[in-house]
Amino acid sequence: MKLASLKMAHIPYYKQLMRTDKPIGTLLLLWPTYWALWLASQGTPSLVNFVVFTLGVFVMRSAGCVINDFADRKIDGSVKRTAQRPLASGLVSSGEALSLFLMLIVIAFGLVLLLSWHTVLLSIGALILAFSYPFMKRFTHLPQVLLGAAFSWAIPMAYMASSGHVPIAAWLLFAANVIWTVAYDTMYAMVDRDDDLKIGVKSTAILFGSAERVIIFLLNFCFVGLLVGVGIIYQLNHFYWLGLSVACCFLIYQQWLIHKRQREQCFKAFLNNHYVGLMVFLGLAASLLLNN
Repeated sequence: MKLASLKMAHIPYYKQLMRTDKPIGTLLLLWPTYWALWLASQGTPSLVNFVVFTLGVFVMRSAGCVINDFADRKIDGSVKRTAQRPLASGLVSSGEALSLFLMLIVIAFGLVLLLSWHTVLLSIGALILAFSYPFMKRFTHLPQVLLGAAFSWAIPMAYMASSGHVPIAAWLLFAANVIWTVAYDTMYAMVDRDDDLKIGVKSTAILFGSAERVIIFLLNFCFVGLLVGVGIIYQLNHFYWLGLSVACCFLIYQQWLIHKRQREQCFKAFLNNHYVGLMVFLGLAASLLLNN
């Protein structure tokens, strides 16, 4: 498939491909990145690291959305929620989408070159995960696990950039975020479950079946448990525990939202996870600030 030059007239469609009008994915990727940046730097991340990782989150999330729509270009038209996406509706060509993806990857690589070479090497994992995730839903019912790894890869990168190594606590944080991602993306997959069953796309929502609400609860329980472990390791104070407690309240609220498995409510529960990540970050940042 040939690449195509990007057209100025198609900029609004490129923005749709990048989901600039839907920042929830960027926020869900941003908060765990900030958790890691703040913990790895003991509450004072350098300006360079802060700017690089903030911009990197936006660019890589945009690139992930573009390659996701490219992978799903032949099936999005059969799904009510995605039928009007630019690739599915023919407003943007496959070549344009690939050109946009490559441009974003080049920008992301330029950003990571401002960091240590160890971090640059780790960034290869982020590229592999971002590219491969969208295609996994054809082969496995667990694409959400790969998405979790993609959404969590900035955590070891942030530690490497900030402290020069990746301690066990970083991998606890990584595991916590993978589990949390699987939980909230299962809620997201519940929105499309009926359509996915018709067109043969796989997801954890289909795999878990009628047990999905219980499994989401158990996943979030493990997520919180790992964050408790992180708090103990770093000896975080009451602000962290307050933030984590508020985050737990949001997780409980999400269980109530999905209890009838209604599409709109499941999507609302998915969106609500932004506040979970925010509360954990605010508690963590406040605790580290006072500890310093």
